[in-house]
Amino acid sequence: MDIGFLAQYLMNGLMLGMIYALVAVGFTLFFGVLDVIKFSHGDVLTVGAFAGLATFLGLEAAGISHPAIQILIVVIVSIVLIAALGAVIARTIVLPIRSAPPLNTLLITLMLGTVLREAVRLFYPQGANPQPFPALLPTNSLTLGNFNLRLDNVIMLVAGVAVIVGTQLLLNRTKLGLAIRAVAQDEETARTMGVNFTLIVLITFALGSGLAAFAGLMNGLYYNEINFGMGLLLGAIGFSSAIVGGLGNIYGAILGGFLFAGLQTIGAVALPFASAYKDVFAFGVIIAIMAWRPTGLIQEKISERV
Repeated sequence: MDIGFLAQYLMNGLMLGMIYALVAVGFTLFFGVLDVIKFSHGDVLTVGAFAGLATFLGLEAAGISHPAIQILIVVIVSIVLIAALGAVIARTIVLPIRSAPPLNTLLITLMLGTVLREAVRLFYPQGANPQPFPALLPTNSLTLGNFNLRLDNVIMLVAGVAVIVGTQLLLNRTKLGLAIRAVAQDEETARTMGVNFTLIVLITFALGSGLAAFAGLMNGLYYNEINFGMGLLLGAIGFSSAIVGGLGNIYGAILGGFLFAGLQTIGAVALPFASAYKDVFAFGVIIAIMAWRPTGLIQEKISERV
């Protein structure tokens, strides 16, 4: 195969891996702090993408057309709104049932995801149809043979790395991060040491949901289209990435996200009818890996869960 095609597939894999990693980190944060798996996470991502689109349309109606201002406001509004949504979900749904069997939490968050998804379909104008997402980033590109390097992809990739690095620094270099890690390691001891457990849970869910909103915006900017069902597949991939990497371990979530994207890329290159079978191939390999290492590629350390 031409090296240009290989470079193109590599770039595509990096973009997808970044999106999956952001979603997977959210799952890991939720599990690390509260031992819950929030199956509405993918649909929260969908709401974030549609919130960004609605913000853009509002800016256009208000006559604000400068691309830099538009992308800045779209990102800020989407992340803030969805972070607030994540905190509300934690306060009103997850925390009240935290003493219930895990299956209850799984079922309730699964139903919540359906509510969010159907709300977008029913109440967003023409929400049942795919919506074009604006190209808010520079569309310049550099073509080298069969390799086309888009400037918007580079910007999104750098922004994604910055967000993940920033999240890691927040968790490991700040007092807030220390409190989150303390709650993840031992809730009772953290309470005894004066940590506000409820506040930390709300902040963690807000952080994870904000990451999902950012991933939703990246997905929209990358494909220039969003739809009300996009969170189903992205949620499944993000959860699978978190599991295969080692649920409760942020580095494992990142590794799992890029691994899944890499498997999709390999499937697209190596398999016939690539576009139809790449997801099947990726999920099949993930199943095989989980059968081989049920605890994930990076086994969770109880003392370092987030």
